[in-house]
Amino acid sequence: MSTRRIGPASLNRLLGAWRAERTGPAYRQLADGLRLLILDGRLPLDVVLPGERELATVLEVSRTTVTAALARLRDDGFLERRQGAGARTRLPSGPGQRGQASLIAGTEAEGVIDLASAAPPASDSVHGAFAAALQALPAHLPHHGYAPLGLTELRVAIAERYTARGLPTSPDQVMVTNGAQHAFALMLRLLCGPGDRVVIDHPTYPHAIDAIQRASLRPAPVGLPDDGWDVEGVVAALRQSGPRAAYFIADFHNPTGRWMTPDARAAIAAAAERTRTTLILDETGIDLCLDGPVQPYGFSEPAGVVRLGSMGKSYWGGLRLGWIRADVPTIQALSTRRASIDMGTPLLEQLAAVHLLSDEDAALEARRNLLRARRAHLLGLVRSRLPEWRVTTPPGGLSLWAELPAPVSTMLTATSERFGLRLAAGPRFGVDGAFDRFLRLPYTLPPEDLTEAVERLVQAYGRLRPGQASMRAGMGAVV
Repeated sequence: MSTRRIGPASLNRLLGAWRAERTGPAYRQLADGLRLLILDGRLPLDVVLPGERELATVLEVSRTTVTAALARLRDDGFLERRQGAGARTRLPSGPGQRGQASLIAGTEAEGVIDLASAAPPASDSVHGAFAAALQALPAHLPHHGYAPLGLTELRVAIAERYTARGLPTSPDQVMVTNGAQHAFALMLRLLCGPGDRVVIDHPTYPHAIDAIQRASLRPAPVGLPDDGWDVEGVVAALRQSGPRAAYFIADFHNPTGRWMTPDARAAIAAAAERTRTTLILDETGIDLCLDGPVQPYGFSEPAGVVRLGSMGKSYWGGLRLGWIRADVPTIQALSTRRASIDMGTPLLEQLAAVHLLSDEDAALEARRNLLRARRAHLLGLVRSRLPEWRVTTPPGGLSLWAELPAPVSTMLTATSERFGLRLAAGPRFGVDGAFDRFLRLPYTLPPEDLTEAVERLVQAYGRLRPGQASMRAGMGAVV
């Protein structure tokens, strides 16, 4: 198995302005910056750092500074030096816990506000779509009702949707599934075997990590820098890890809301093709562009790229309908294996989806307008009531990715339950217990509920403040 390494240029980008907000000797500032990357999961565990000379050159510091910084991290338990193998990232107490609880509550407790799930209410067009589906249903009742690939009319509608956005697609390239999560599980079952690696961006959708781990696969995370994607890091991971698949949320990423540029997509797709890695792009949030028009497909992709789509975020989670867009051989291979899991997607939901996709522009724009207003409302509340938290305006998606002053996300989530507020802690979105300084805050609830949720969050956060000073002392200058 290949050893994962990070290049000096990628590490420099992740460090960013590592001297900007710190005081003290340069070696201590560098050590604190690297420690924070490890704790936040942006620098994954068990990754070998560049050599001291390389790192000193790219950071424009002396080699003595780099040597002292790495020695400090080794003394604190964040690096492990192996003879002839370089310095490898680790945590002093070993990998942390990320939890396995579903983001969707099993039951709605009275008086509890749910900020754990990022799921908007049904679009106004959903009820009419099901009424139209019921009218169309009698024509299908004389048949057995099974369609492992999906209803032909729906596959045509999905293919036309891709073609209209600049990616020519035929119905033979589409399989309808029971949501995007089901689609991802089918792809893992087709592509991978126990022990195989899957490259992911980090943080990412928690249930995607769950699916990877429960299939006895190993996620190979590549941390997200402050902006965009670490393309060089992704290319290195594809080359070094020998993965069977790579999974990215390029369109309004969950949880950060960021959007991957066409140049980054093209570079990652080309690297995946070179390493014979199947690139899986999760497009469940592609319709949720809140700043500017919906982006067309902007690069010429290799034939092996797989795209996962869904009606859940665009229309309603209760619709439970998604799809896989891939080359024809992949769809045919999936069709022969699907019967061991299920026999197809319910017909009534497919008929409703056909109706929704036949005239989607007005419904999707109404959805985006609703989310724009709620995003602005939640941003204003967090910035005014929790000014020490760092939040940026995501260009799309369903949530803010808030950076806290201290690694208290897990404790805050537990404390908030006493105030009738359900949260999803940052470590739920990573591997090895990373991201305890982050919290996902969806803006899918009505404004009055968001206002009350932030008030409860302020109260819960206030309970933690007395313990933060001792926490900072224990963590050094990383917070």
